[in-house]
Amino acid sequence: MKQPSTTPYLIRAIYDPDAPLERRDMLLEGRFLGLRFLLGVRVVGVVDEAGERDGRPARRWGWSYRTLQGHLETGQMDFEVVKWRDTGEVEFRIHAVSRPAAIPNPVVRYGFRIFGRGLQLRFARTAGERMRHLVEARLSGAARPDAEPPPDVEAAPGASARA
Repeated sequence: MKQPSTTPYLIRAIYDPDAPLERRDMLLEGRFLGLRFLLGVRVVGVVDEAGERDGRPARRWGWSYRTLQGHLETGQMDFEVVKWRDTGEVEFRIHAVSRPAAIPNPVVRYGFRIFGRGLQLRFARTAGERMRHLVEARLSGAARPDAEPPPDVEAAPGASARA
């Protein structure tokens, strides 16, 4: 299992890259205001298909994960990339359904109530920025599209993914 670097970030995933994506357990490490939160999730669905969508030729790839016991939230996040084969356009979508979990620590519980939604939105925004960067880098012919991420988006190849 690859260990993460010590570079500052909002969220990073730690997992065994040799494990199949479907049913993969991941440990998300969240950092906020000098605190570190370890959050378990499990990949519960993977989609990889080519065909038509809305009457247009498309390639669709994505995955979903659900939170595990001990996470600050109870819910699921779905990530989907669609490449429209007729135009080359790429869409990246995140769909999330969640509610706060039972958090026994009152400081963490109230902190999550105050800052949680803003952090969720920041995660989605930086994930979208990273996807845009990866697509633009690929279109420009970059050998390693994650070599130079935009500001505030941490990029790393391999087993550690950050946003």
